[in-house]
Formats: sequence, C-alpha cells, structure tokens
Amino acid sequence: MSKIQMTTPIVEMDGDEMTRVLWQMIKDKLILPYIDLKSEYYDLGLKHRDETDDRVTVDSANATLKYGVAVKCATITPNDERVTEYNLKKKWKSPNGTIRAILDGTVFRTPIMVKGIEPNVRTWTEPITLARHAYGDVYKNVEIRVPGAGKAEIVFTGKDGKEIRETIFDFDEPGIIQGMHNKDSSIKSFARACFKYALSEKKELWLGTKDTISKTYDRRFRDIFDEIYEEEFKAEFEKAGIIYFYTLIDDAVARVMKSKGGFIWACKNYDGDVMSDMVSSAFGSLAMMTSVLVSPTGVYEYEAAHGTVQKHYYKYLKGEPTSTNPVATIFAWTGALRKRGEIDNIQGLCEWADRMEKATLSVIESGRMTGDLALITTNPNPVRMGSEEFLDAIAGEFAANA
Repeated sequence: MSKIQMTTPIVEMDGDEMTRVLWQMIKDKLILPYIDLKSEYYDLGLKHRDETDDRVTVDSANATLKYGVAVKCATITPNDERVTEYNLKKKWKSPNGTIRAILDGTVFRTPIMVKGIEPNVRTWTEPITLARHAYGDVYKNVEIRVPGAGKAEIVFTGKDGKEIRETIFDFDEPGIIQGMHNKDSSIKSFARACFKYALSEKKELWLGTKDTISKTYDRRFRDIFDEIYEEEFKAEFEKAGIIYFYTLIDDAVARVMKSKGGFIWACKNYDGDVMSDMVSSAFGSLAMMTSVLVSPTGVYEYEAAHGTVQKHYYKYLKGEPTSTNPVATIFAWTGALRKRGEIDNIQGLCEWADRMEKATLSVIESGRMTGDLALITTNPNPVRMGSEEFLDAIAGEFAANA
C-alpha cells in the first residue's frame, strides 16, 4: 500500500525521558508505515536545550508560526535537582511557557473518553474541554510579607507622571499582600482563540469569572469577551448553531457538575489550572487527555497533557518492563496530522487520524490496556500490557481494519 503523501511539513518537537522513548516507538509502529512524514525536527530534550542555551525552543516556536501546525513531546522543566542531574548551565524556563508566549496561545485540554473508563461524575457523557488563559494573575504576582502595622497602597504611575492610588488595607498587625496584573492584549488573544476553537469544534463556549466581587479585574475579562463576540463572532456562532455565554465561576462549577459535558469552559489562569486537573481526574487519567495550544491567528501545537514519566524511564534504563500509557501522545500525533490534512485538503491524513484513534480506543475497549488504566477500568478482566506490547496491539488493530 502506497504511503499518504504530505505537501507541507509539521513541526516536530522531540522531548524527554520515557515519553521520548514512546515518541520514537509511535513513529516507527503507527506513523511511518502509512505516512510519508514531512516534519521539521527540533530536539527539545533537556540536554540539547542546554547546549543551545534554549535557542532551539524559540526556533521551534517560530517554525510553528511559519508552518501552522506542530506536535510536541513532553519535556522537563528543570528544578534544582534536574540542574544537578543533567549538569545544566542554568535552570531553564518551561518550554511550554516559552512556546505559549511566542504563539500568544491558549491551551485547550479535553478528556479522551473510552468505554470501560467511566467518569466519576455520572452525568458526564461527553468530554469537557478546559480553555485556560495562560498569562498573568497569580503566576506573575508580586507579594509582600507585611512585618507590622502600616498602610498598604496600590499605585499606578503613568508615563505622564500622573498617579492612580488606592488604599489596599490599613494594617494594625503583620499580614500579607499580593499584587496581580493582566493585559488587554492578552485577554483579547485568549478570547479570539476560544471563539475560533469553539467554531472549529462546533461546541458551545462558557466563560466564568467572579465579576460580582472583582468588579474591575474579573469584569475586564467579561467585557472583552462580550465585545469581541458581538463585533467578530456572533454571526458565525449563530450560523453554526452554537452559543456563547458568561456565568459566574461558582455558577459555572454548579452547572458543570450537573451537565452532560460537550462544551468548552474558558477560565482565567488559576481557575483553569485547578479545574483542568479536576476535570482530568474525574474523567480518569491525565494520560487520557488531549492538549492543543491555539493561537488567535489559527496556529496549532498538539501535545500530551502529562509529564515525561520519570520513574518509568529509570526502570526502562535498567532494562525493566514498563507499562507507560502512550494514548495522549498518540492523540497528539493524530491531532496534528489531522489538522495538517484539514488545512492542506489531504483527506488521507484525516482518515488515517480517525482510524488510528479508533484502533487505539478499540484495543482498550477489548480489555487490553496499560497498567494505569487496568487500575481504574470497569472491565472485569483487563489484560495489563507493557508499553511496546500495547502499541503493537494498536498497530495490529489498525492493520486488521485497513
């Protein structure tokens, strides 16, 4: 059978540890036998990032802007222990953060649903996608430990020298202060990415903040979303038969827990961080989540939502068997190649992606799965498989239904 031909490369960002091992296995067993893969390759493994002073991460992000579609392996964000372990020049920043900043992107994470791995919330019959605004708020805060009595103020000094000054609190004892910020431009990018992604997925979009209490900060998110929706996307949403609405974050939580799923939930940075973990855990596993970074201009970067599986990698290096779940990484590849097929009008790529995802889920539904899923499945007789054995089963399922 002739291989599917590509016309435009995707950007391929290799990664670290066990996910790097699985990355190559997935290519060898599931992709290269069927696709004449065209990719612009960047090694984002920690050692190579260190060797290039992290220039390779910037180059990969700029290449993504050029080609429009990327697929990324999980990578290490080094802490002090990793600096010592890898003998690094410095504690490099998160590659995901660097890429996200260059693409000005929003992260959308969606559970991969499969029979036998049932959500803990019984009403959820469709996946819930979390859209997290990944700029500012508590992640770029400034904090002060107040030593004793005194007045805390927030001050903005304009370039013209004029000041805006508000009293935060008159302390009569020790305490704490936190200052946060955000930018209109970042919130606008977040809004446009959410609206475009909702249209591409044909799903309704929710935004939840606490503007009843945070009447300026949280209200700004609501106002920007409302303005952009009315001016740029309302007609497209109505034509697509989907809706956008705002609700208080606490009301959103109540709605989510009683919903059937099937929508996109846009959250501020911290809310999105916490709620995405809640949703992924309630649906089953981080290894069963898709993650795509979408820019407001329509650039896509697909990756697994989990880390590099460090413990399994150390077992692998010792020659011990591992049962690492590769599903999220498989779906990163299928997502990227499907998007490439959609953009370039290559139906074969889209069909390959659909069939590969179906084969992956069919293997799990048949009771064959990795150890993490065997622990939570409702299948009464799961067969626990090693990583490579599981990938071979998927390859066999795919070939059998060619």
